[in-house]
Order: sequence, then C-alpha cells, then structure tokens
Amino acid sequence: MNMSTATAVAVRDPWALVPSLGNLDAYISAVNRIPMLTLEQEVEFATKLRGEGDLGAAGKLVLSHLRLVVSISRQYLGYGLPHGDLIQEGNVGLMKAVKRFDPNQGVRLVSYAMHWIKAEIHEYILKNWRMVKLATTKAQRKLFFNLRSMKQGLKDDAADADTHRATLTRDEVKTLAKRLNVKQEEVLEMETRMSGGDVALEPQTDDGEESYAPIAYLADESNEPTHVLEARNRDWLAGGGIALALDSLDARSRRIVEERWLRVNDDSSGGLTLHDLATEYGVSAERIRQIEVAAMKKMRKALAETA
Repeated sequence: MNMSTATAVAVRDPWALVPSLGNLDAYISAVNRIPMLTLEQEVEFATKLRGEGDLGAAGKLVLSHLRLVVSISRQYLGYGLPHGDLIQEGNVGLMKAVKRFDPNQGVRLVSYAMHWIKAEIHEYILKNWRMVKLATTKAQRKLFFNLRSMKQGLKDDAADADTHRATLTRDEVKTLAKRLNVKQEEVLEMETRMSGGDVALEPQTDDGEESYAPIAYLADESNEPTHVLEARNRDWLAGGGIALALDSLDARSRRIVEERWLRVNDDSSGGLTLHDLATEYGVSAERIRQIEVAAMKKMRKALAETA
C-alpha cells in the first residue's frame, strides 16, 4: 500500500490500517506508515474532541501517535516484559493524553503525550517486572517452582551440621542441575534472583531529601525521537532561526535588539543600555523600550511562521 492509498484509507476509517497486536511485526510496520498530522489538523481534531466530543477526531489523534508509543516502549524491553504488553499499556496512556489534551496551551500533542505514555508503562513495570523476570522461560519456571523444595531436601540429607547454610555448594548446584535437566549456570542465576530482594523503582522517602532510584535511569532520553527533535529545534533557533527573525526587522529595530540581547563585549558587560541607545537616536529611553518590545513581537511571529 503506497502513502496516498494509506492516507485515503485513514481518512475513511482511521483504524483500518492497524492490525492486531497479536502480529507485533505487522502492527509496528503498519503504525510507522500512518501519516503524521500537521499542526493545523491536530488543532482541528483536538478542538472537535473538546468542543463536540467527536470520537472520530479522537481516533485520528490517537492513530497518528501510535508510532510514538512503539518508540517509547522499546526503551523498556530490558525488563523481560512482552513488547506487545508494553505497547498496549502505552496506548492506554496515549488515549488518556488525547482525552485531556488542550490545543490552546501552545504545546504539541507529541510532547504532552509522552508523560502519560511513560506513566502507564512505568505503572505496568512496577506491578509486573519482578514476577516475570524471575521466570520467563520453561526452564526458569521449572527452577522457580522446584528449586526451593529441592534445595531444602538437600539440606535435610546433608551430613554436616551446617544444615541452615544459605548458599548452595558446588556439588549441590551440580545435583540440582542434573535433576532438573538445566545448566548449572541457570541454577546459580535463579538462586541469585530468588535470594535477592525487590528494589523500589521510585524513591520511597517522604522526608524531602533527594534520593536516587532506578526510575531515574529507566530510559535513555538522549535517544528519544522527541528529545532529538527538540534539541535540533533549539539548535536551529539559536542559529538560523535568530538570523531569520532579525532579517524581518528594520535597521534601527535590529540594532536595538542586537545591542540589548545579542552583544557581548570583551569585559562581559553586554551591549548598550536603553539610555545609551536613547542618546544615540535622540529619543527617550521609553521610546527605545517600546521599539524593542515591538521588535521582539515581530521576531516571535517570524519564527512561528517557519515552525
């Protein structure tokens, strides 16, 4: 299906392009082909949803951001949880974000939805990651359900007096691995998992002091698509964007803005003051301030038109 055909289908039935999550590869491929909404379309659909309760508009907003959920969910694959479940929980967060999104706040839905998507995925991990991490394969499940009882049986049969020893000896590991038909390394790994305690993913202190918990480094934000795009946008604004905005000003307004905000002297004292510029142009300091305010508004408008 080419892009024009996909767009036409999405207009008629926004969910027709999305297969079941049961076929994960097909689902991911499909959502990555769904056209993104323009700013005007996003505002139009969000306004219809808030003002008229238009569920069709809500569906289009959700559909165009499913790829964001897939991208964010990949950052949490290291917890041993099914990718499809992570995507499903993230989609719940996306729908909550769409329901609460206000287009009049001047924020794109992609930025607003990230919080809700991550919140749902974090909640899912908090409830499930340790249980699934303990036993994800058939061999691990066998170890999980049998290791404790078999370990106790070995202790009861031991001839030495140290029957309450916590760790397994090399011979005991070998015996258990043979009985359960698994590798000795897998016995040691499961023993470590079962003997270890849970680690809170979020800070548990209420005393106001800063604490460090795994939630702080769950995701590598530097590689998030939205973070990369925001960084590129900031770099552009600091370079080409400022130059473009300055080109929209007349010579006097441009010099005032440059002297007031962009000039850095060798002594780090900055540019000219309002009074310095007022003396130079033969007007009052208040008039210079008014010109500066008007110039800044014009620059913001020029930047908004290129966004």
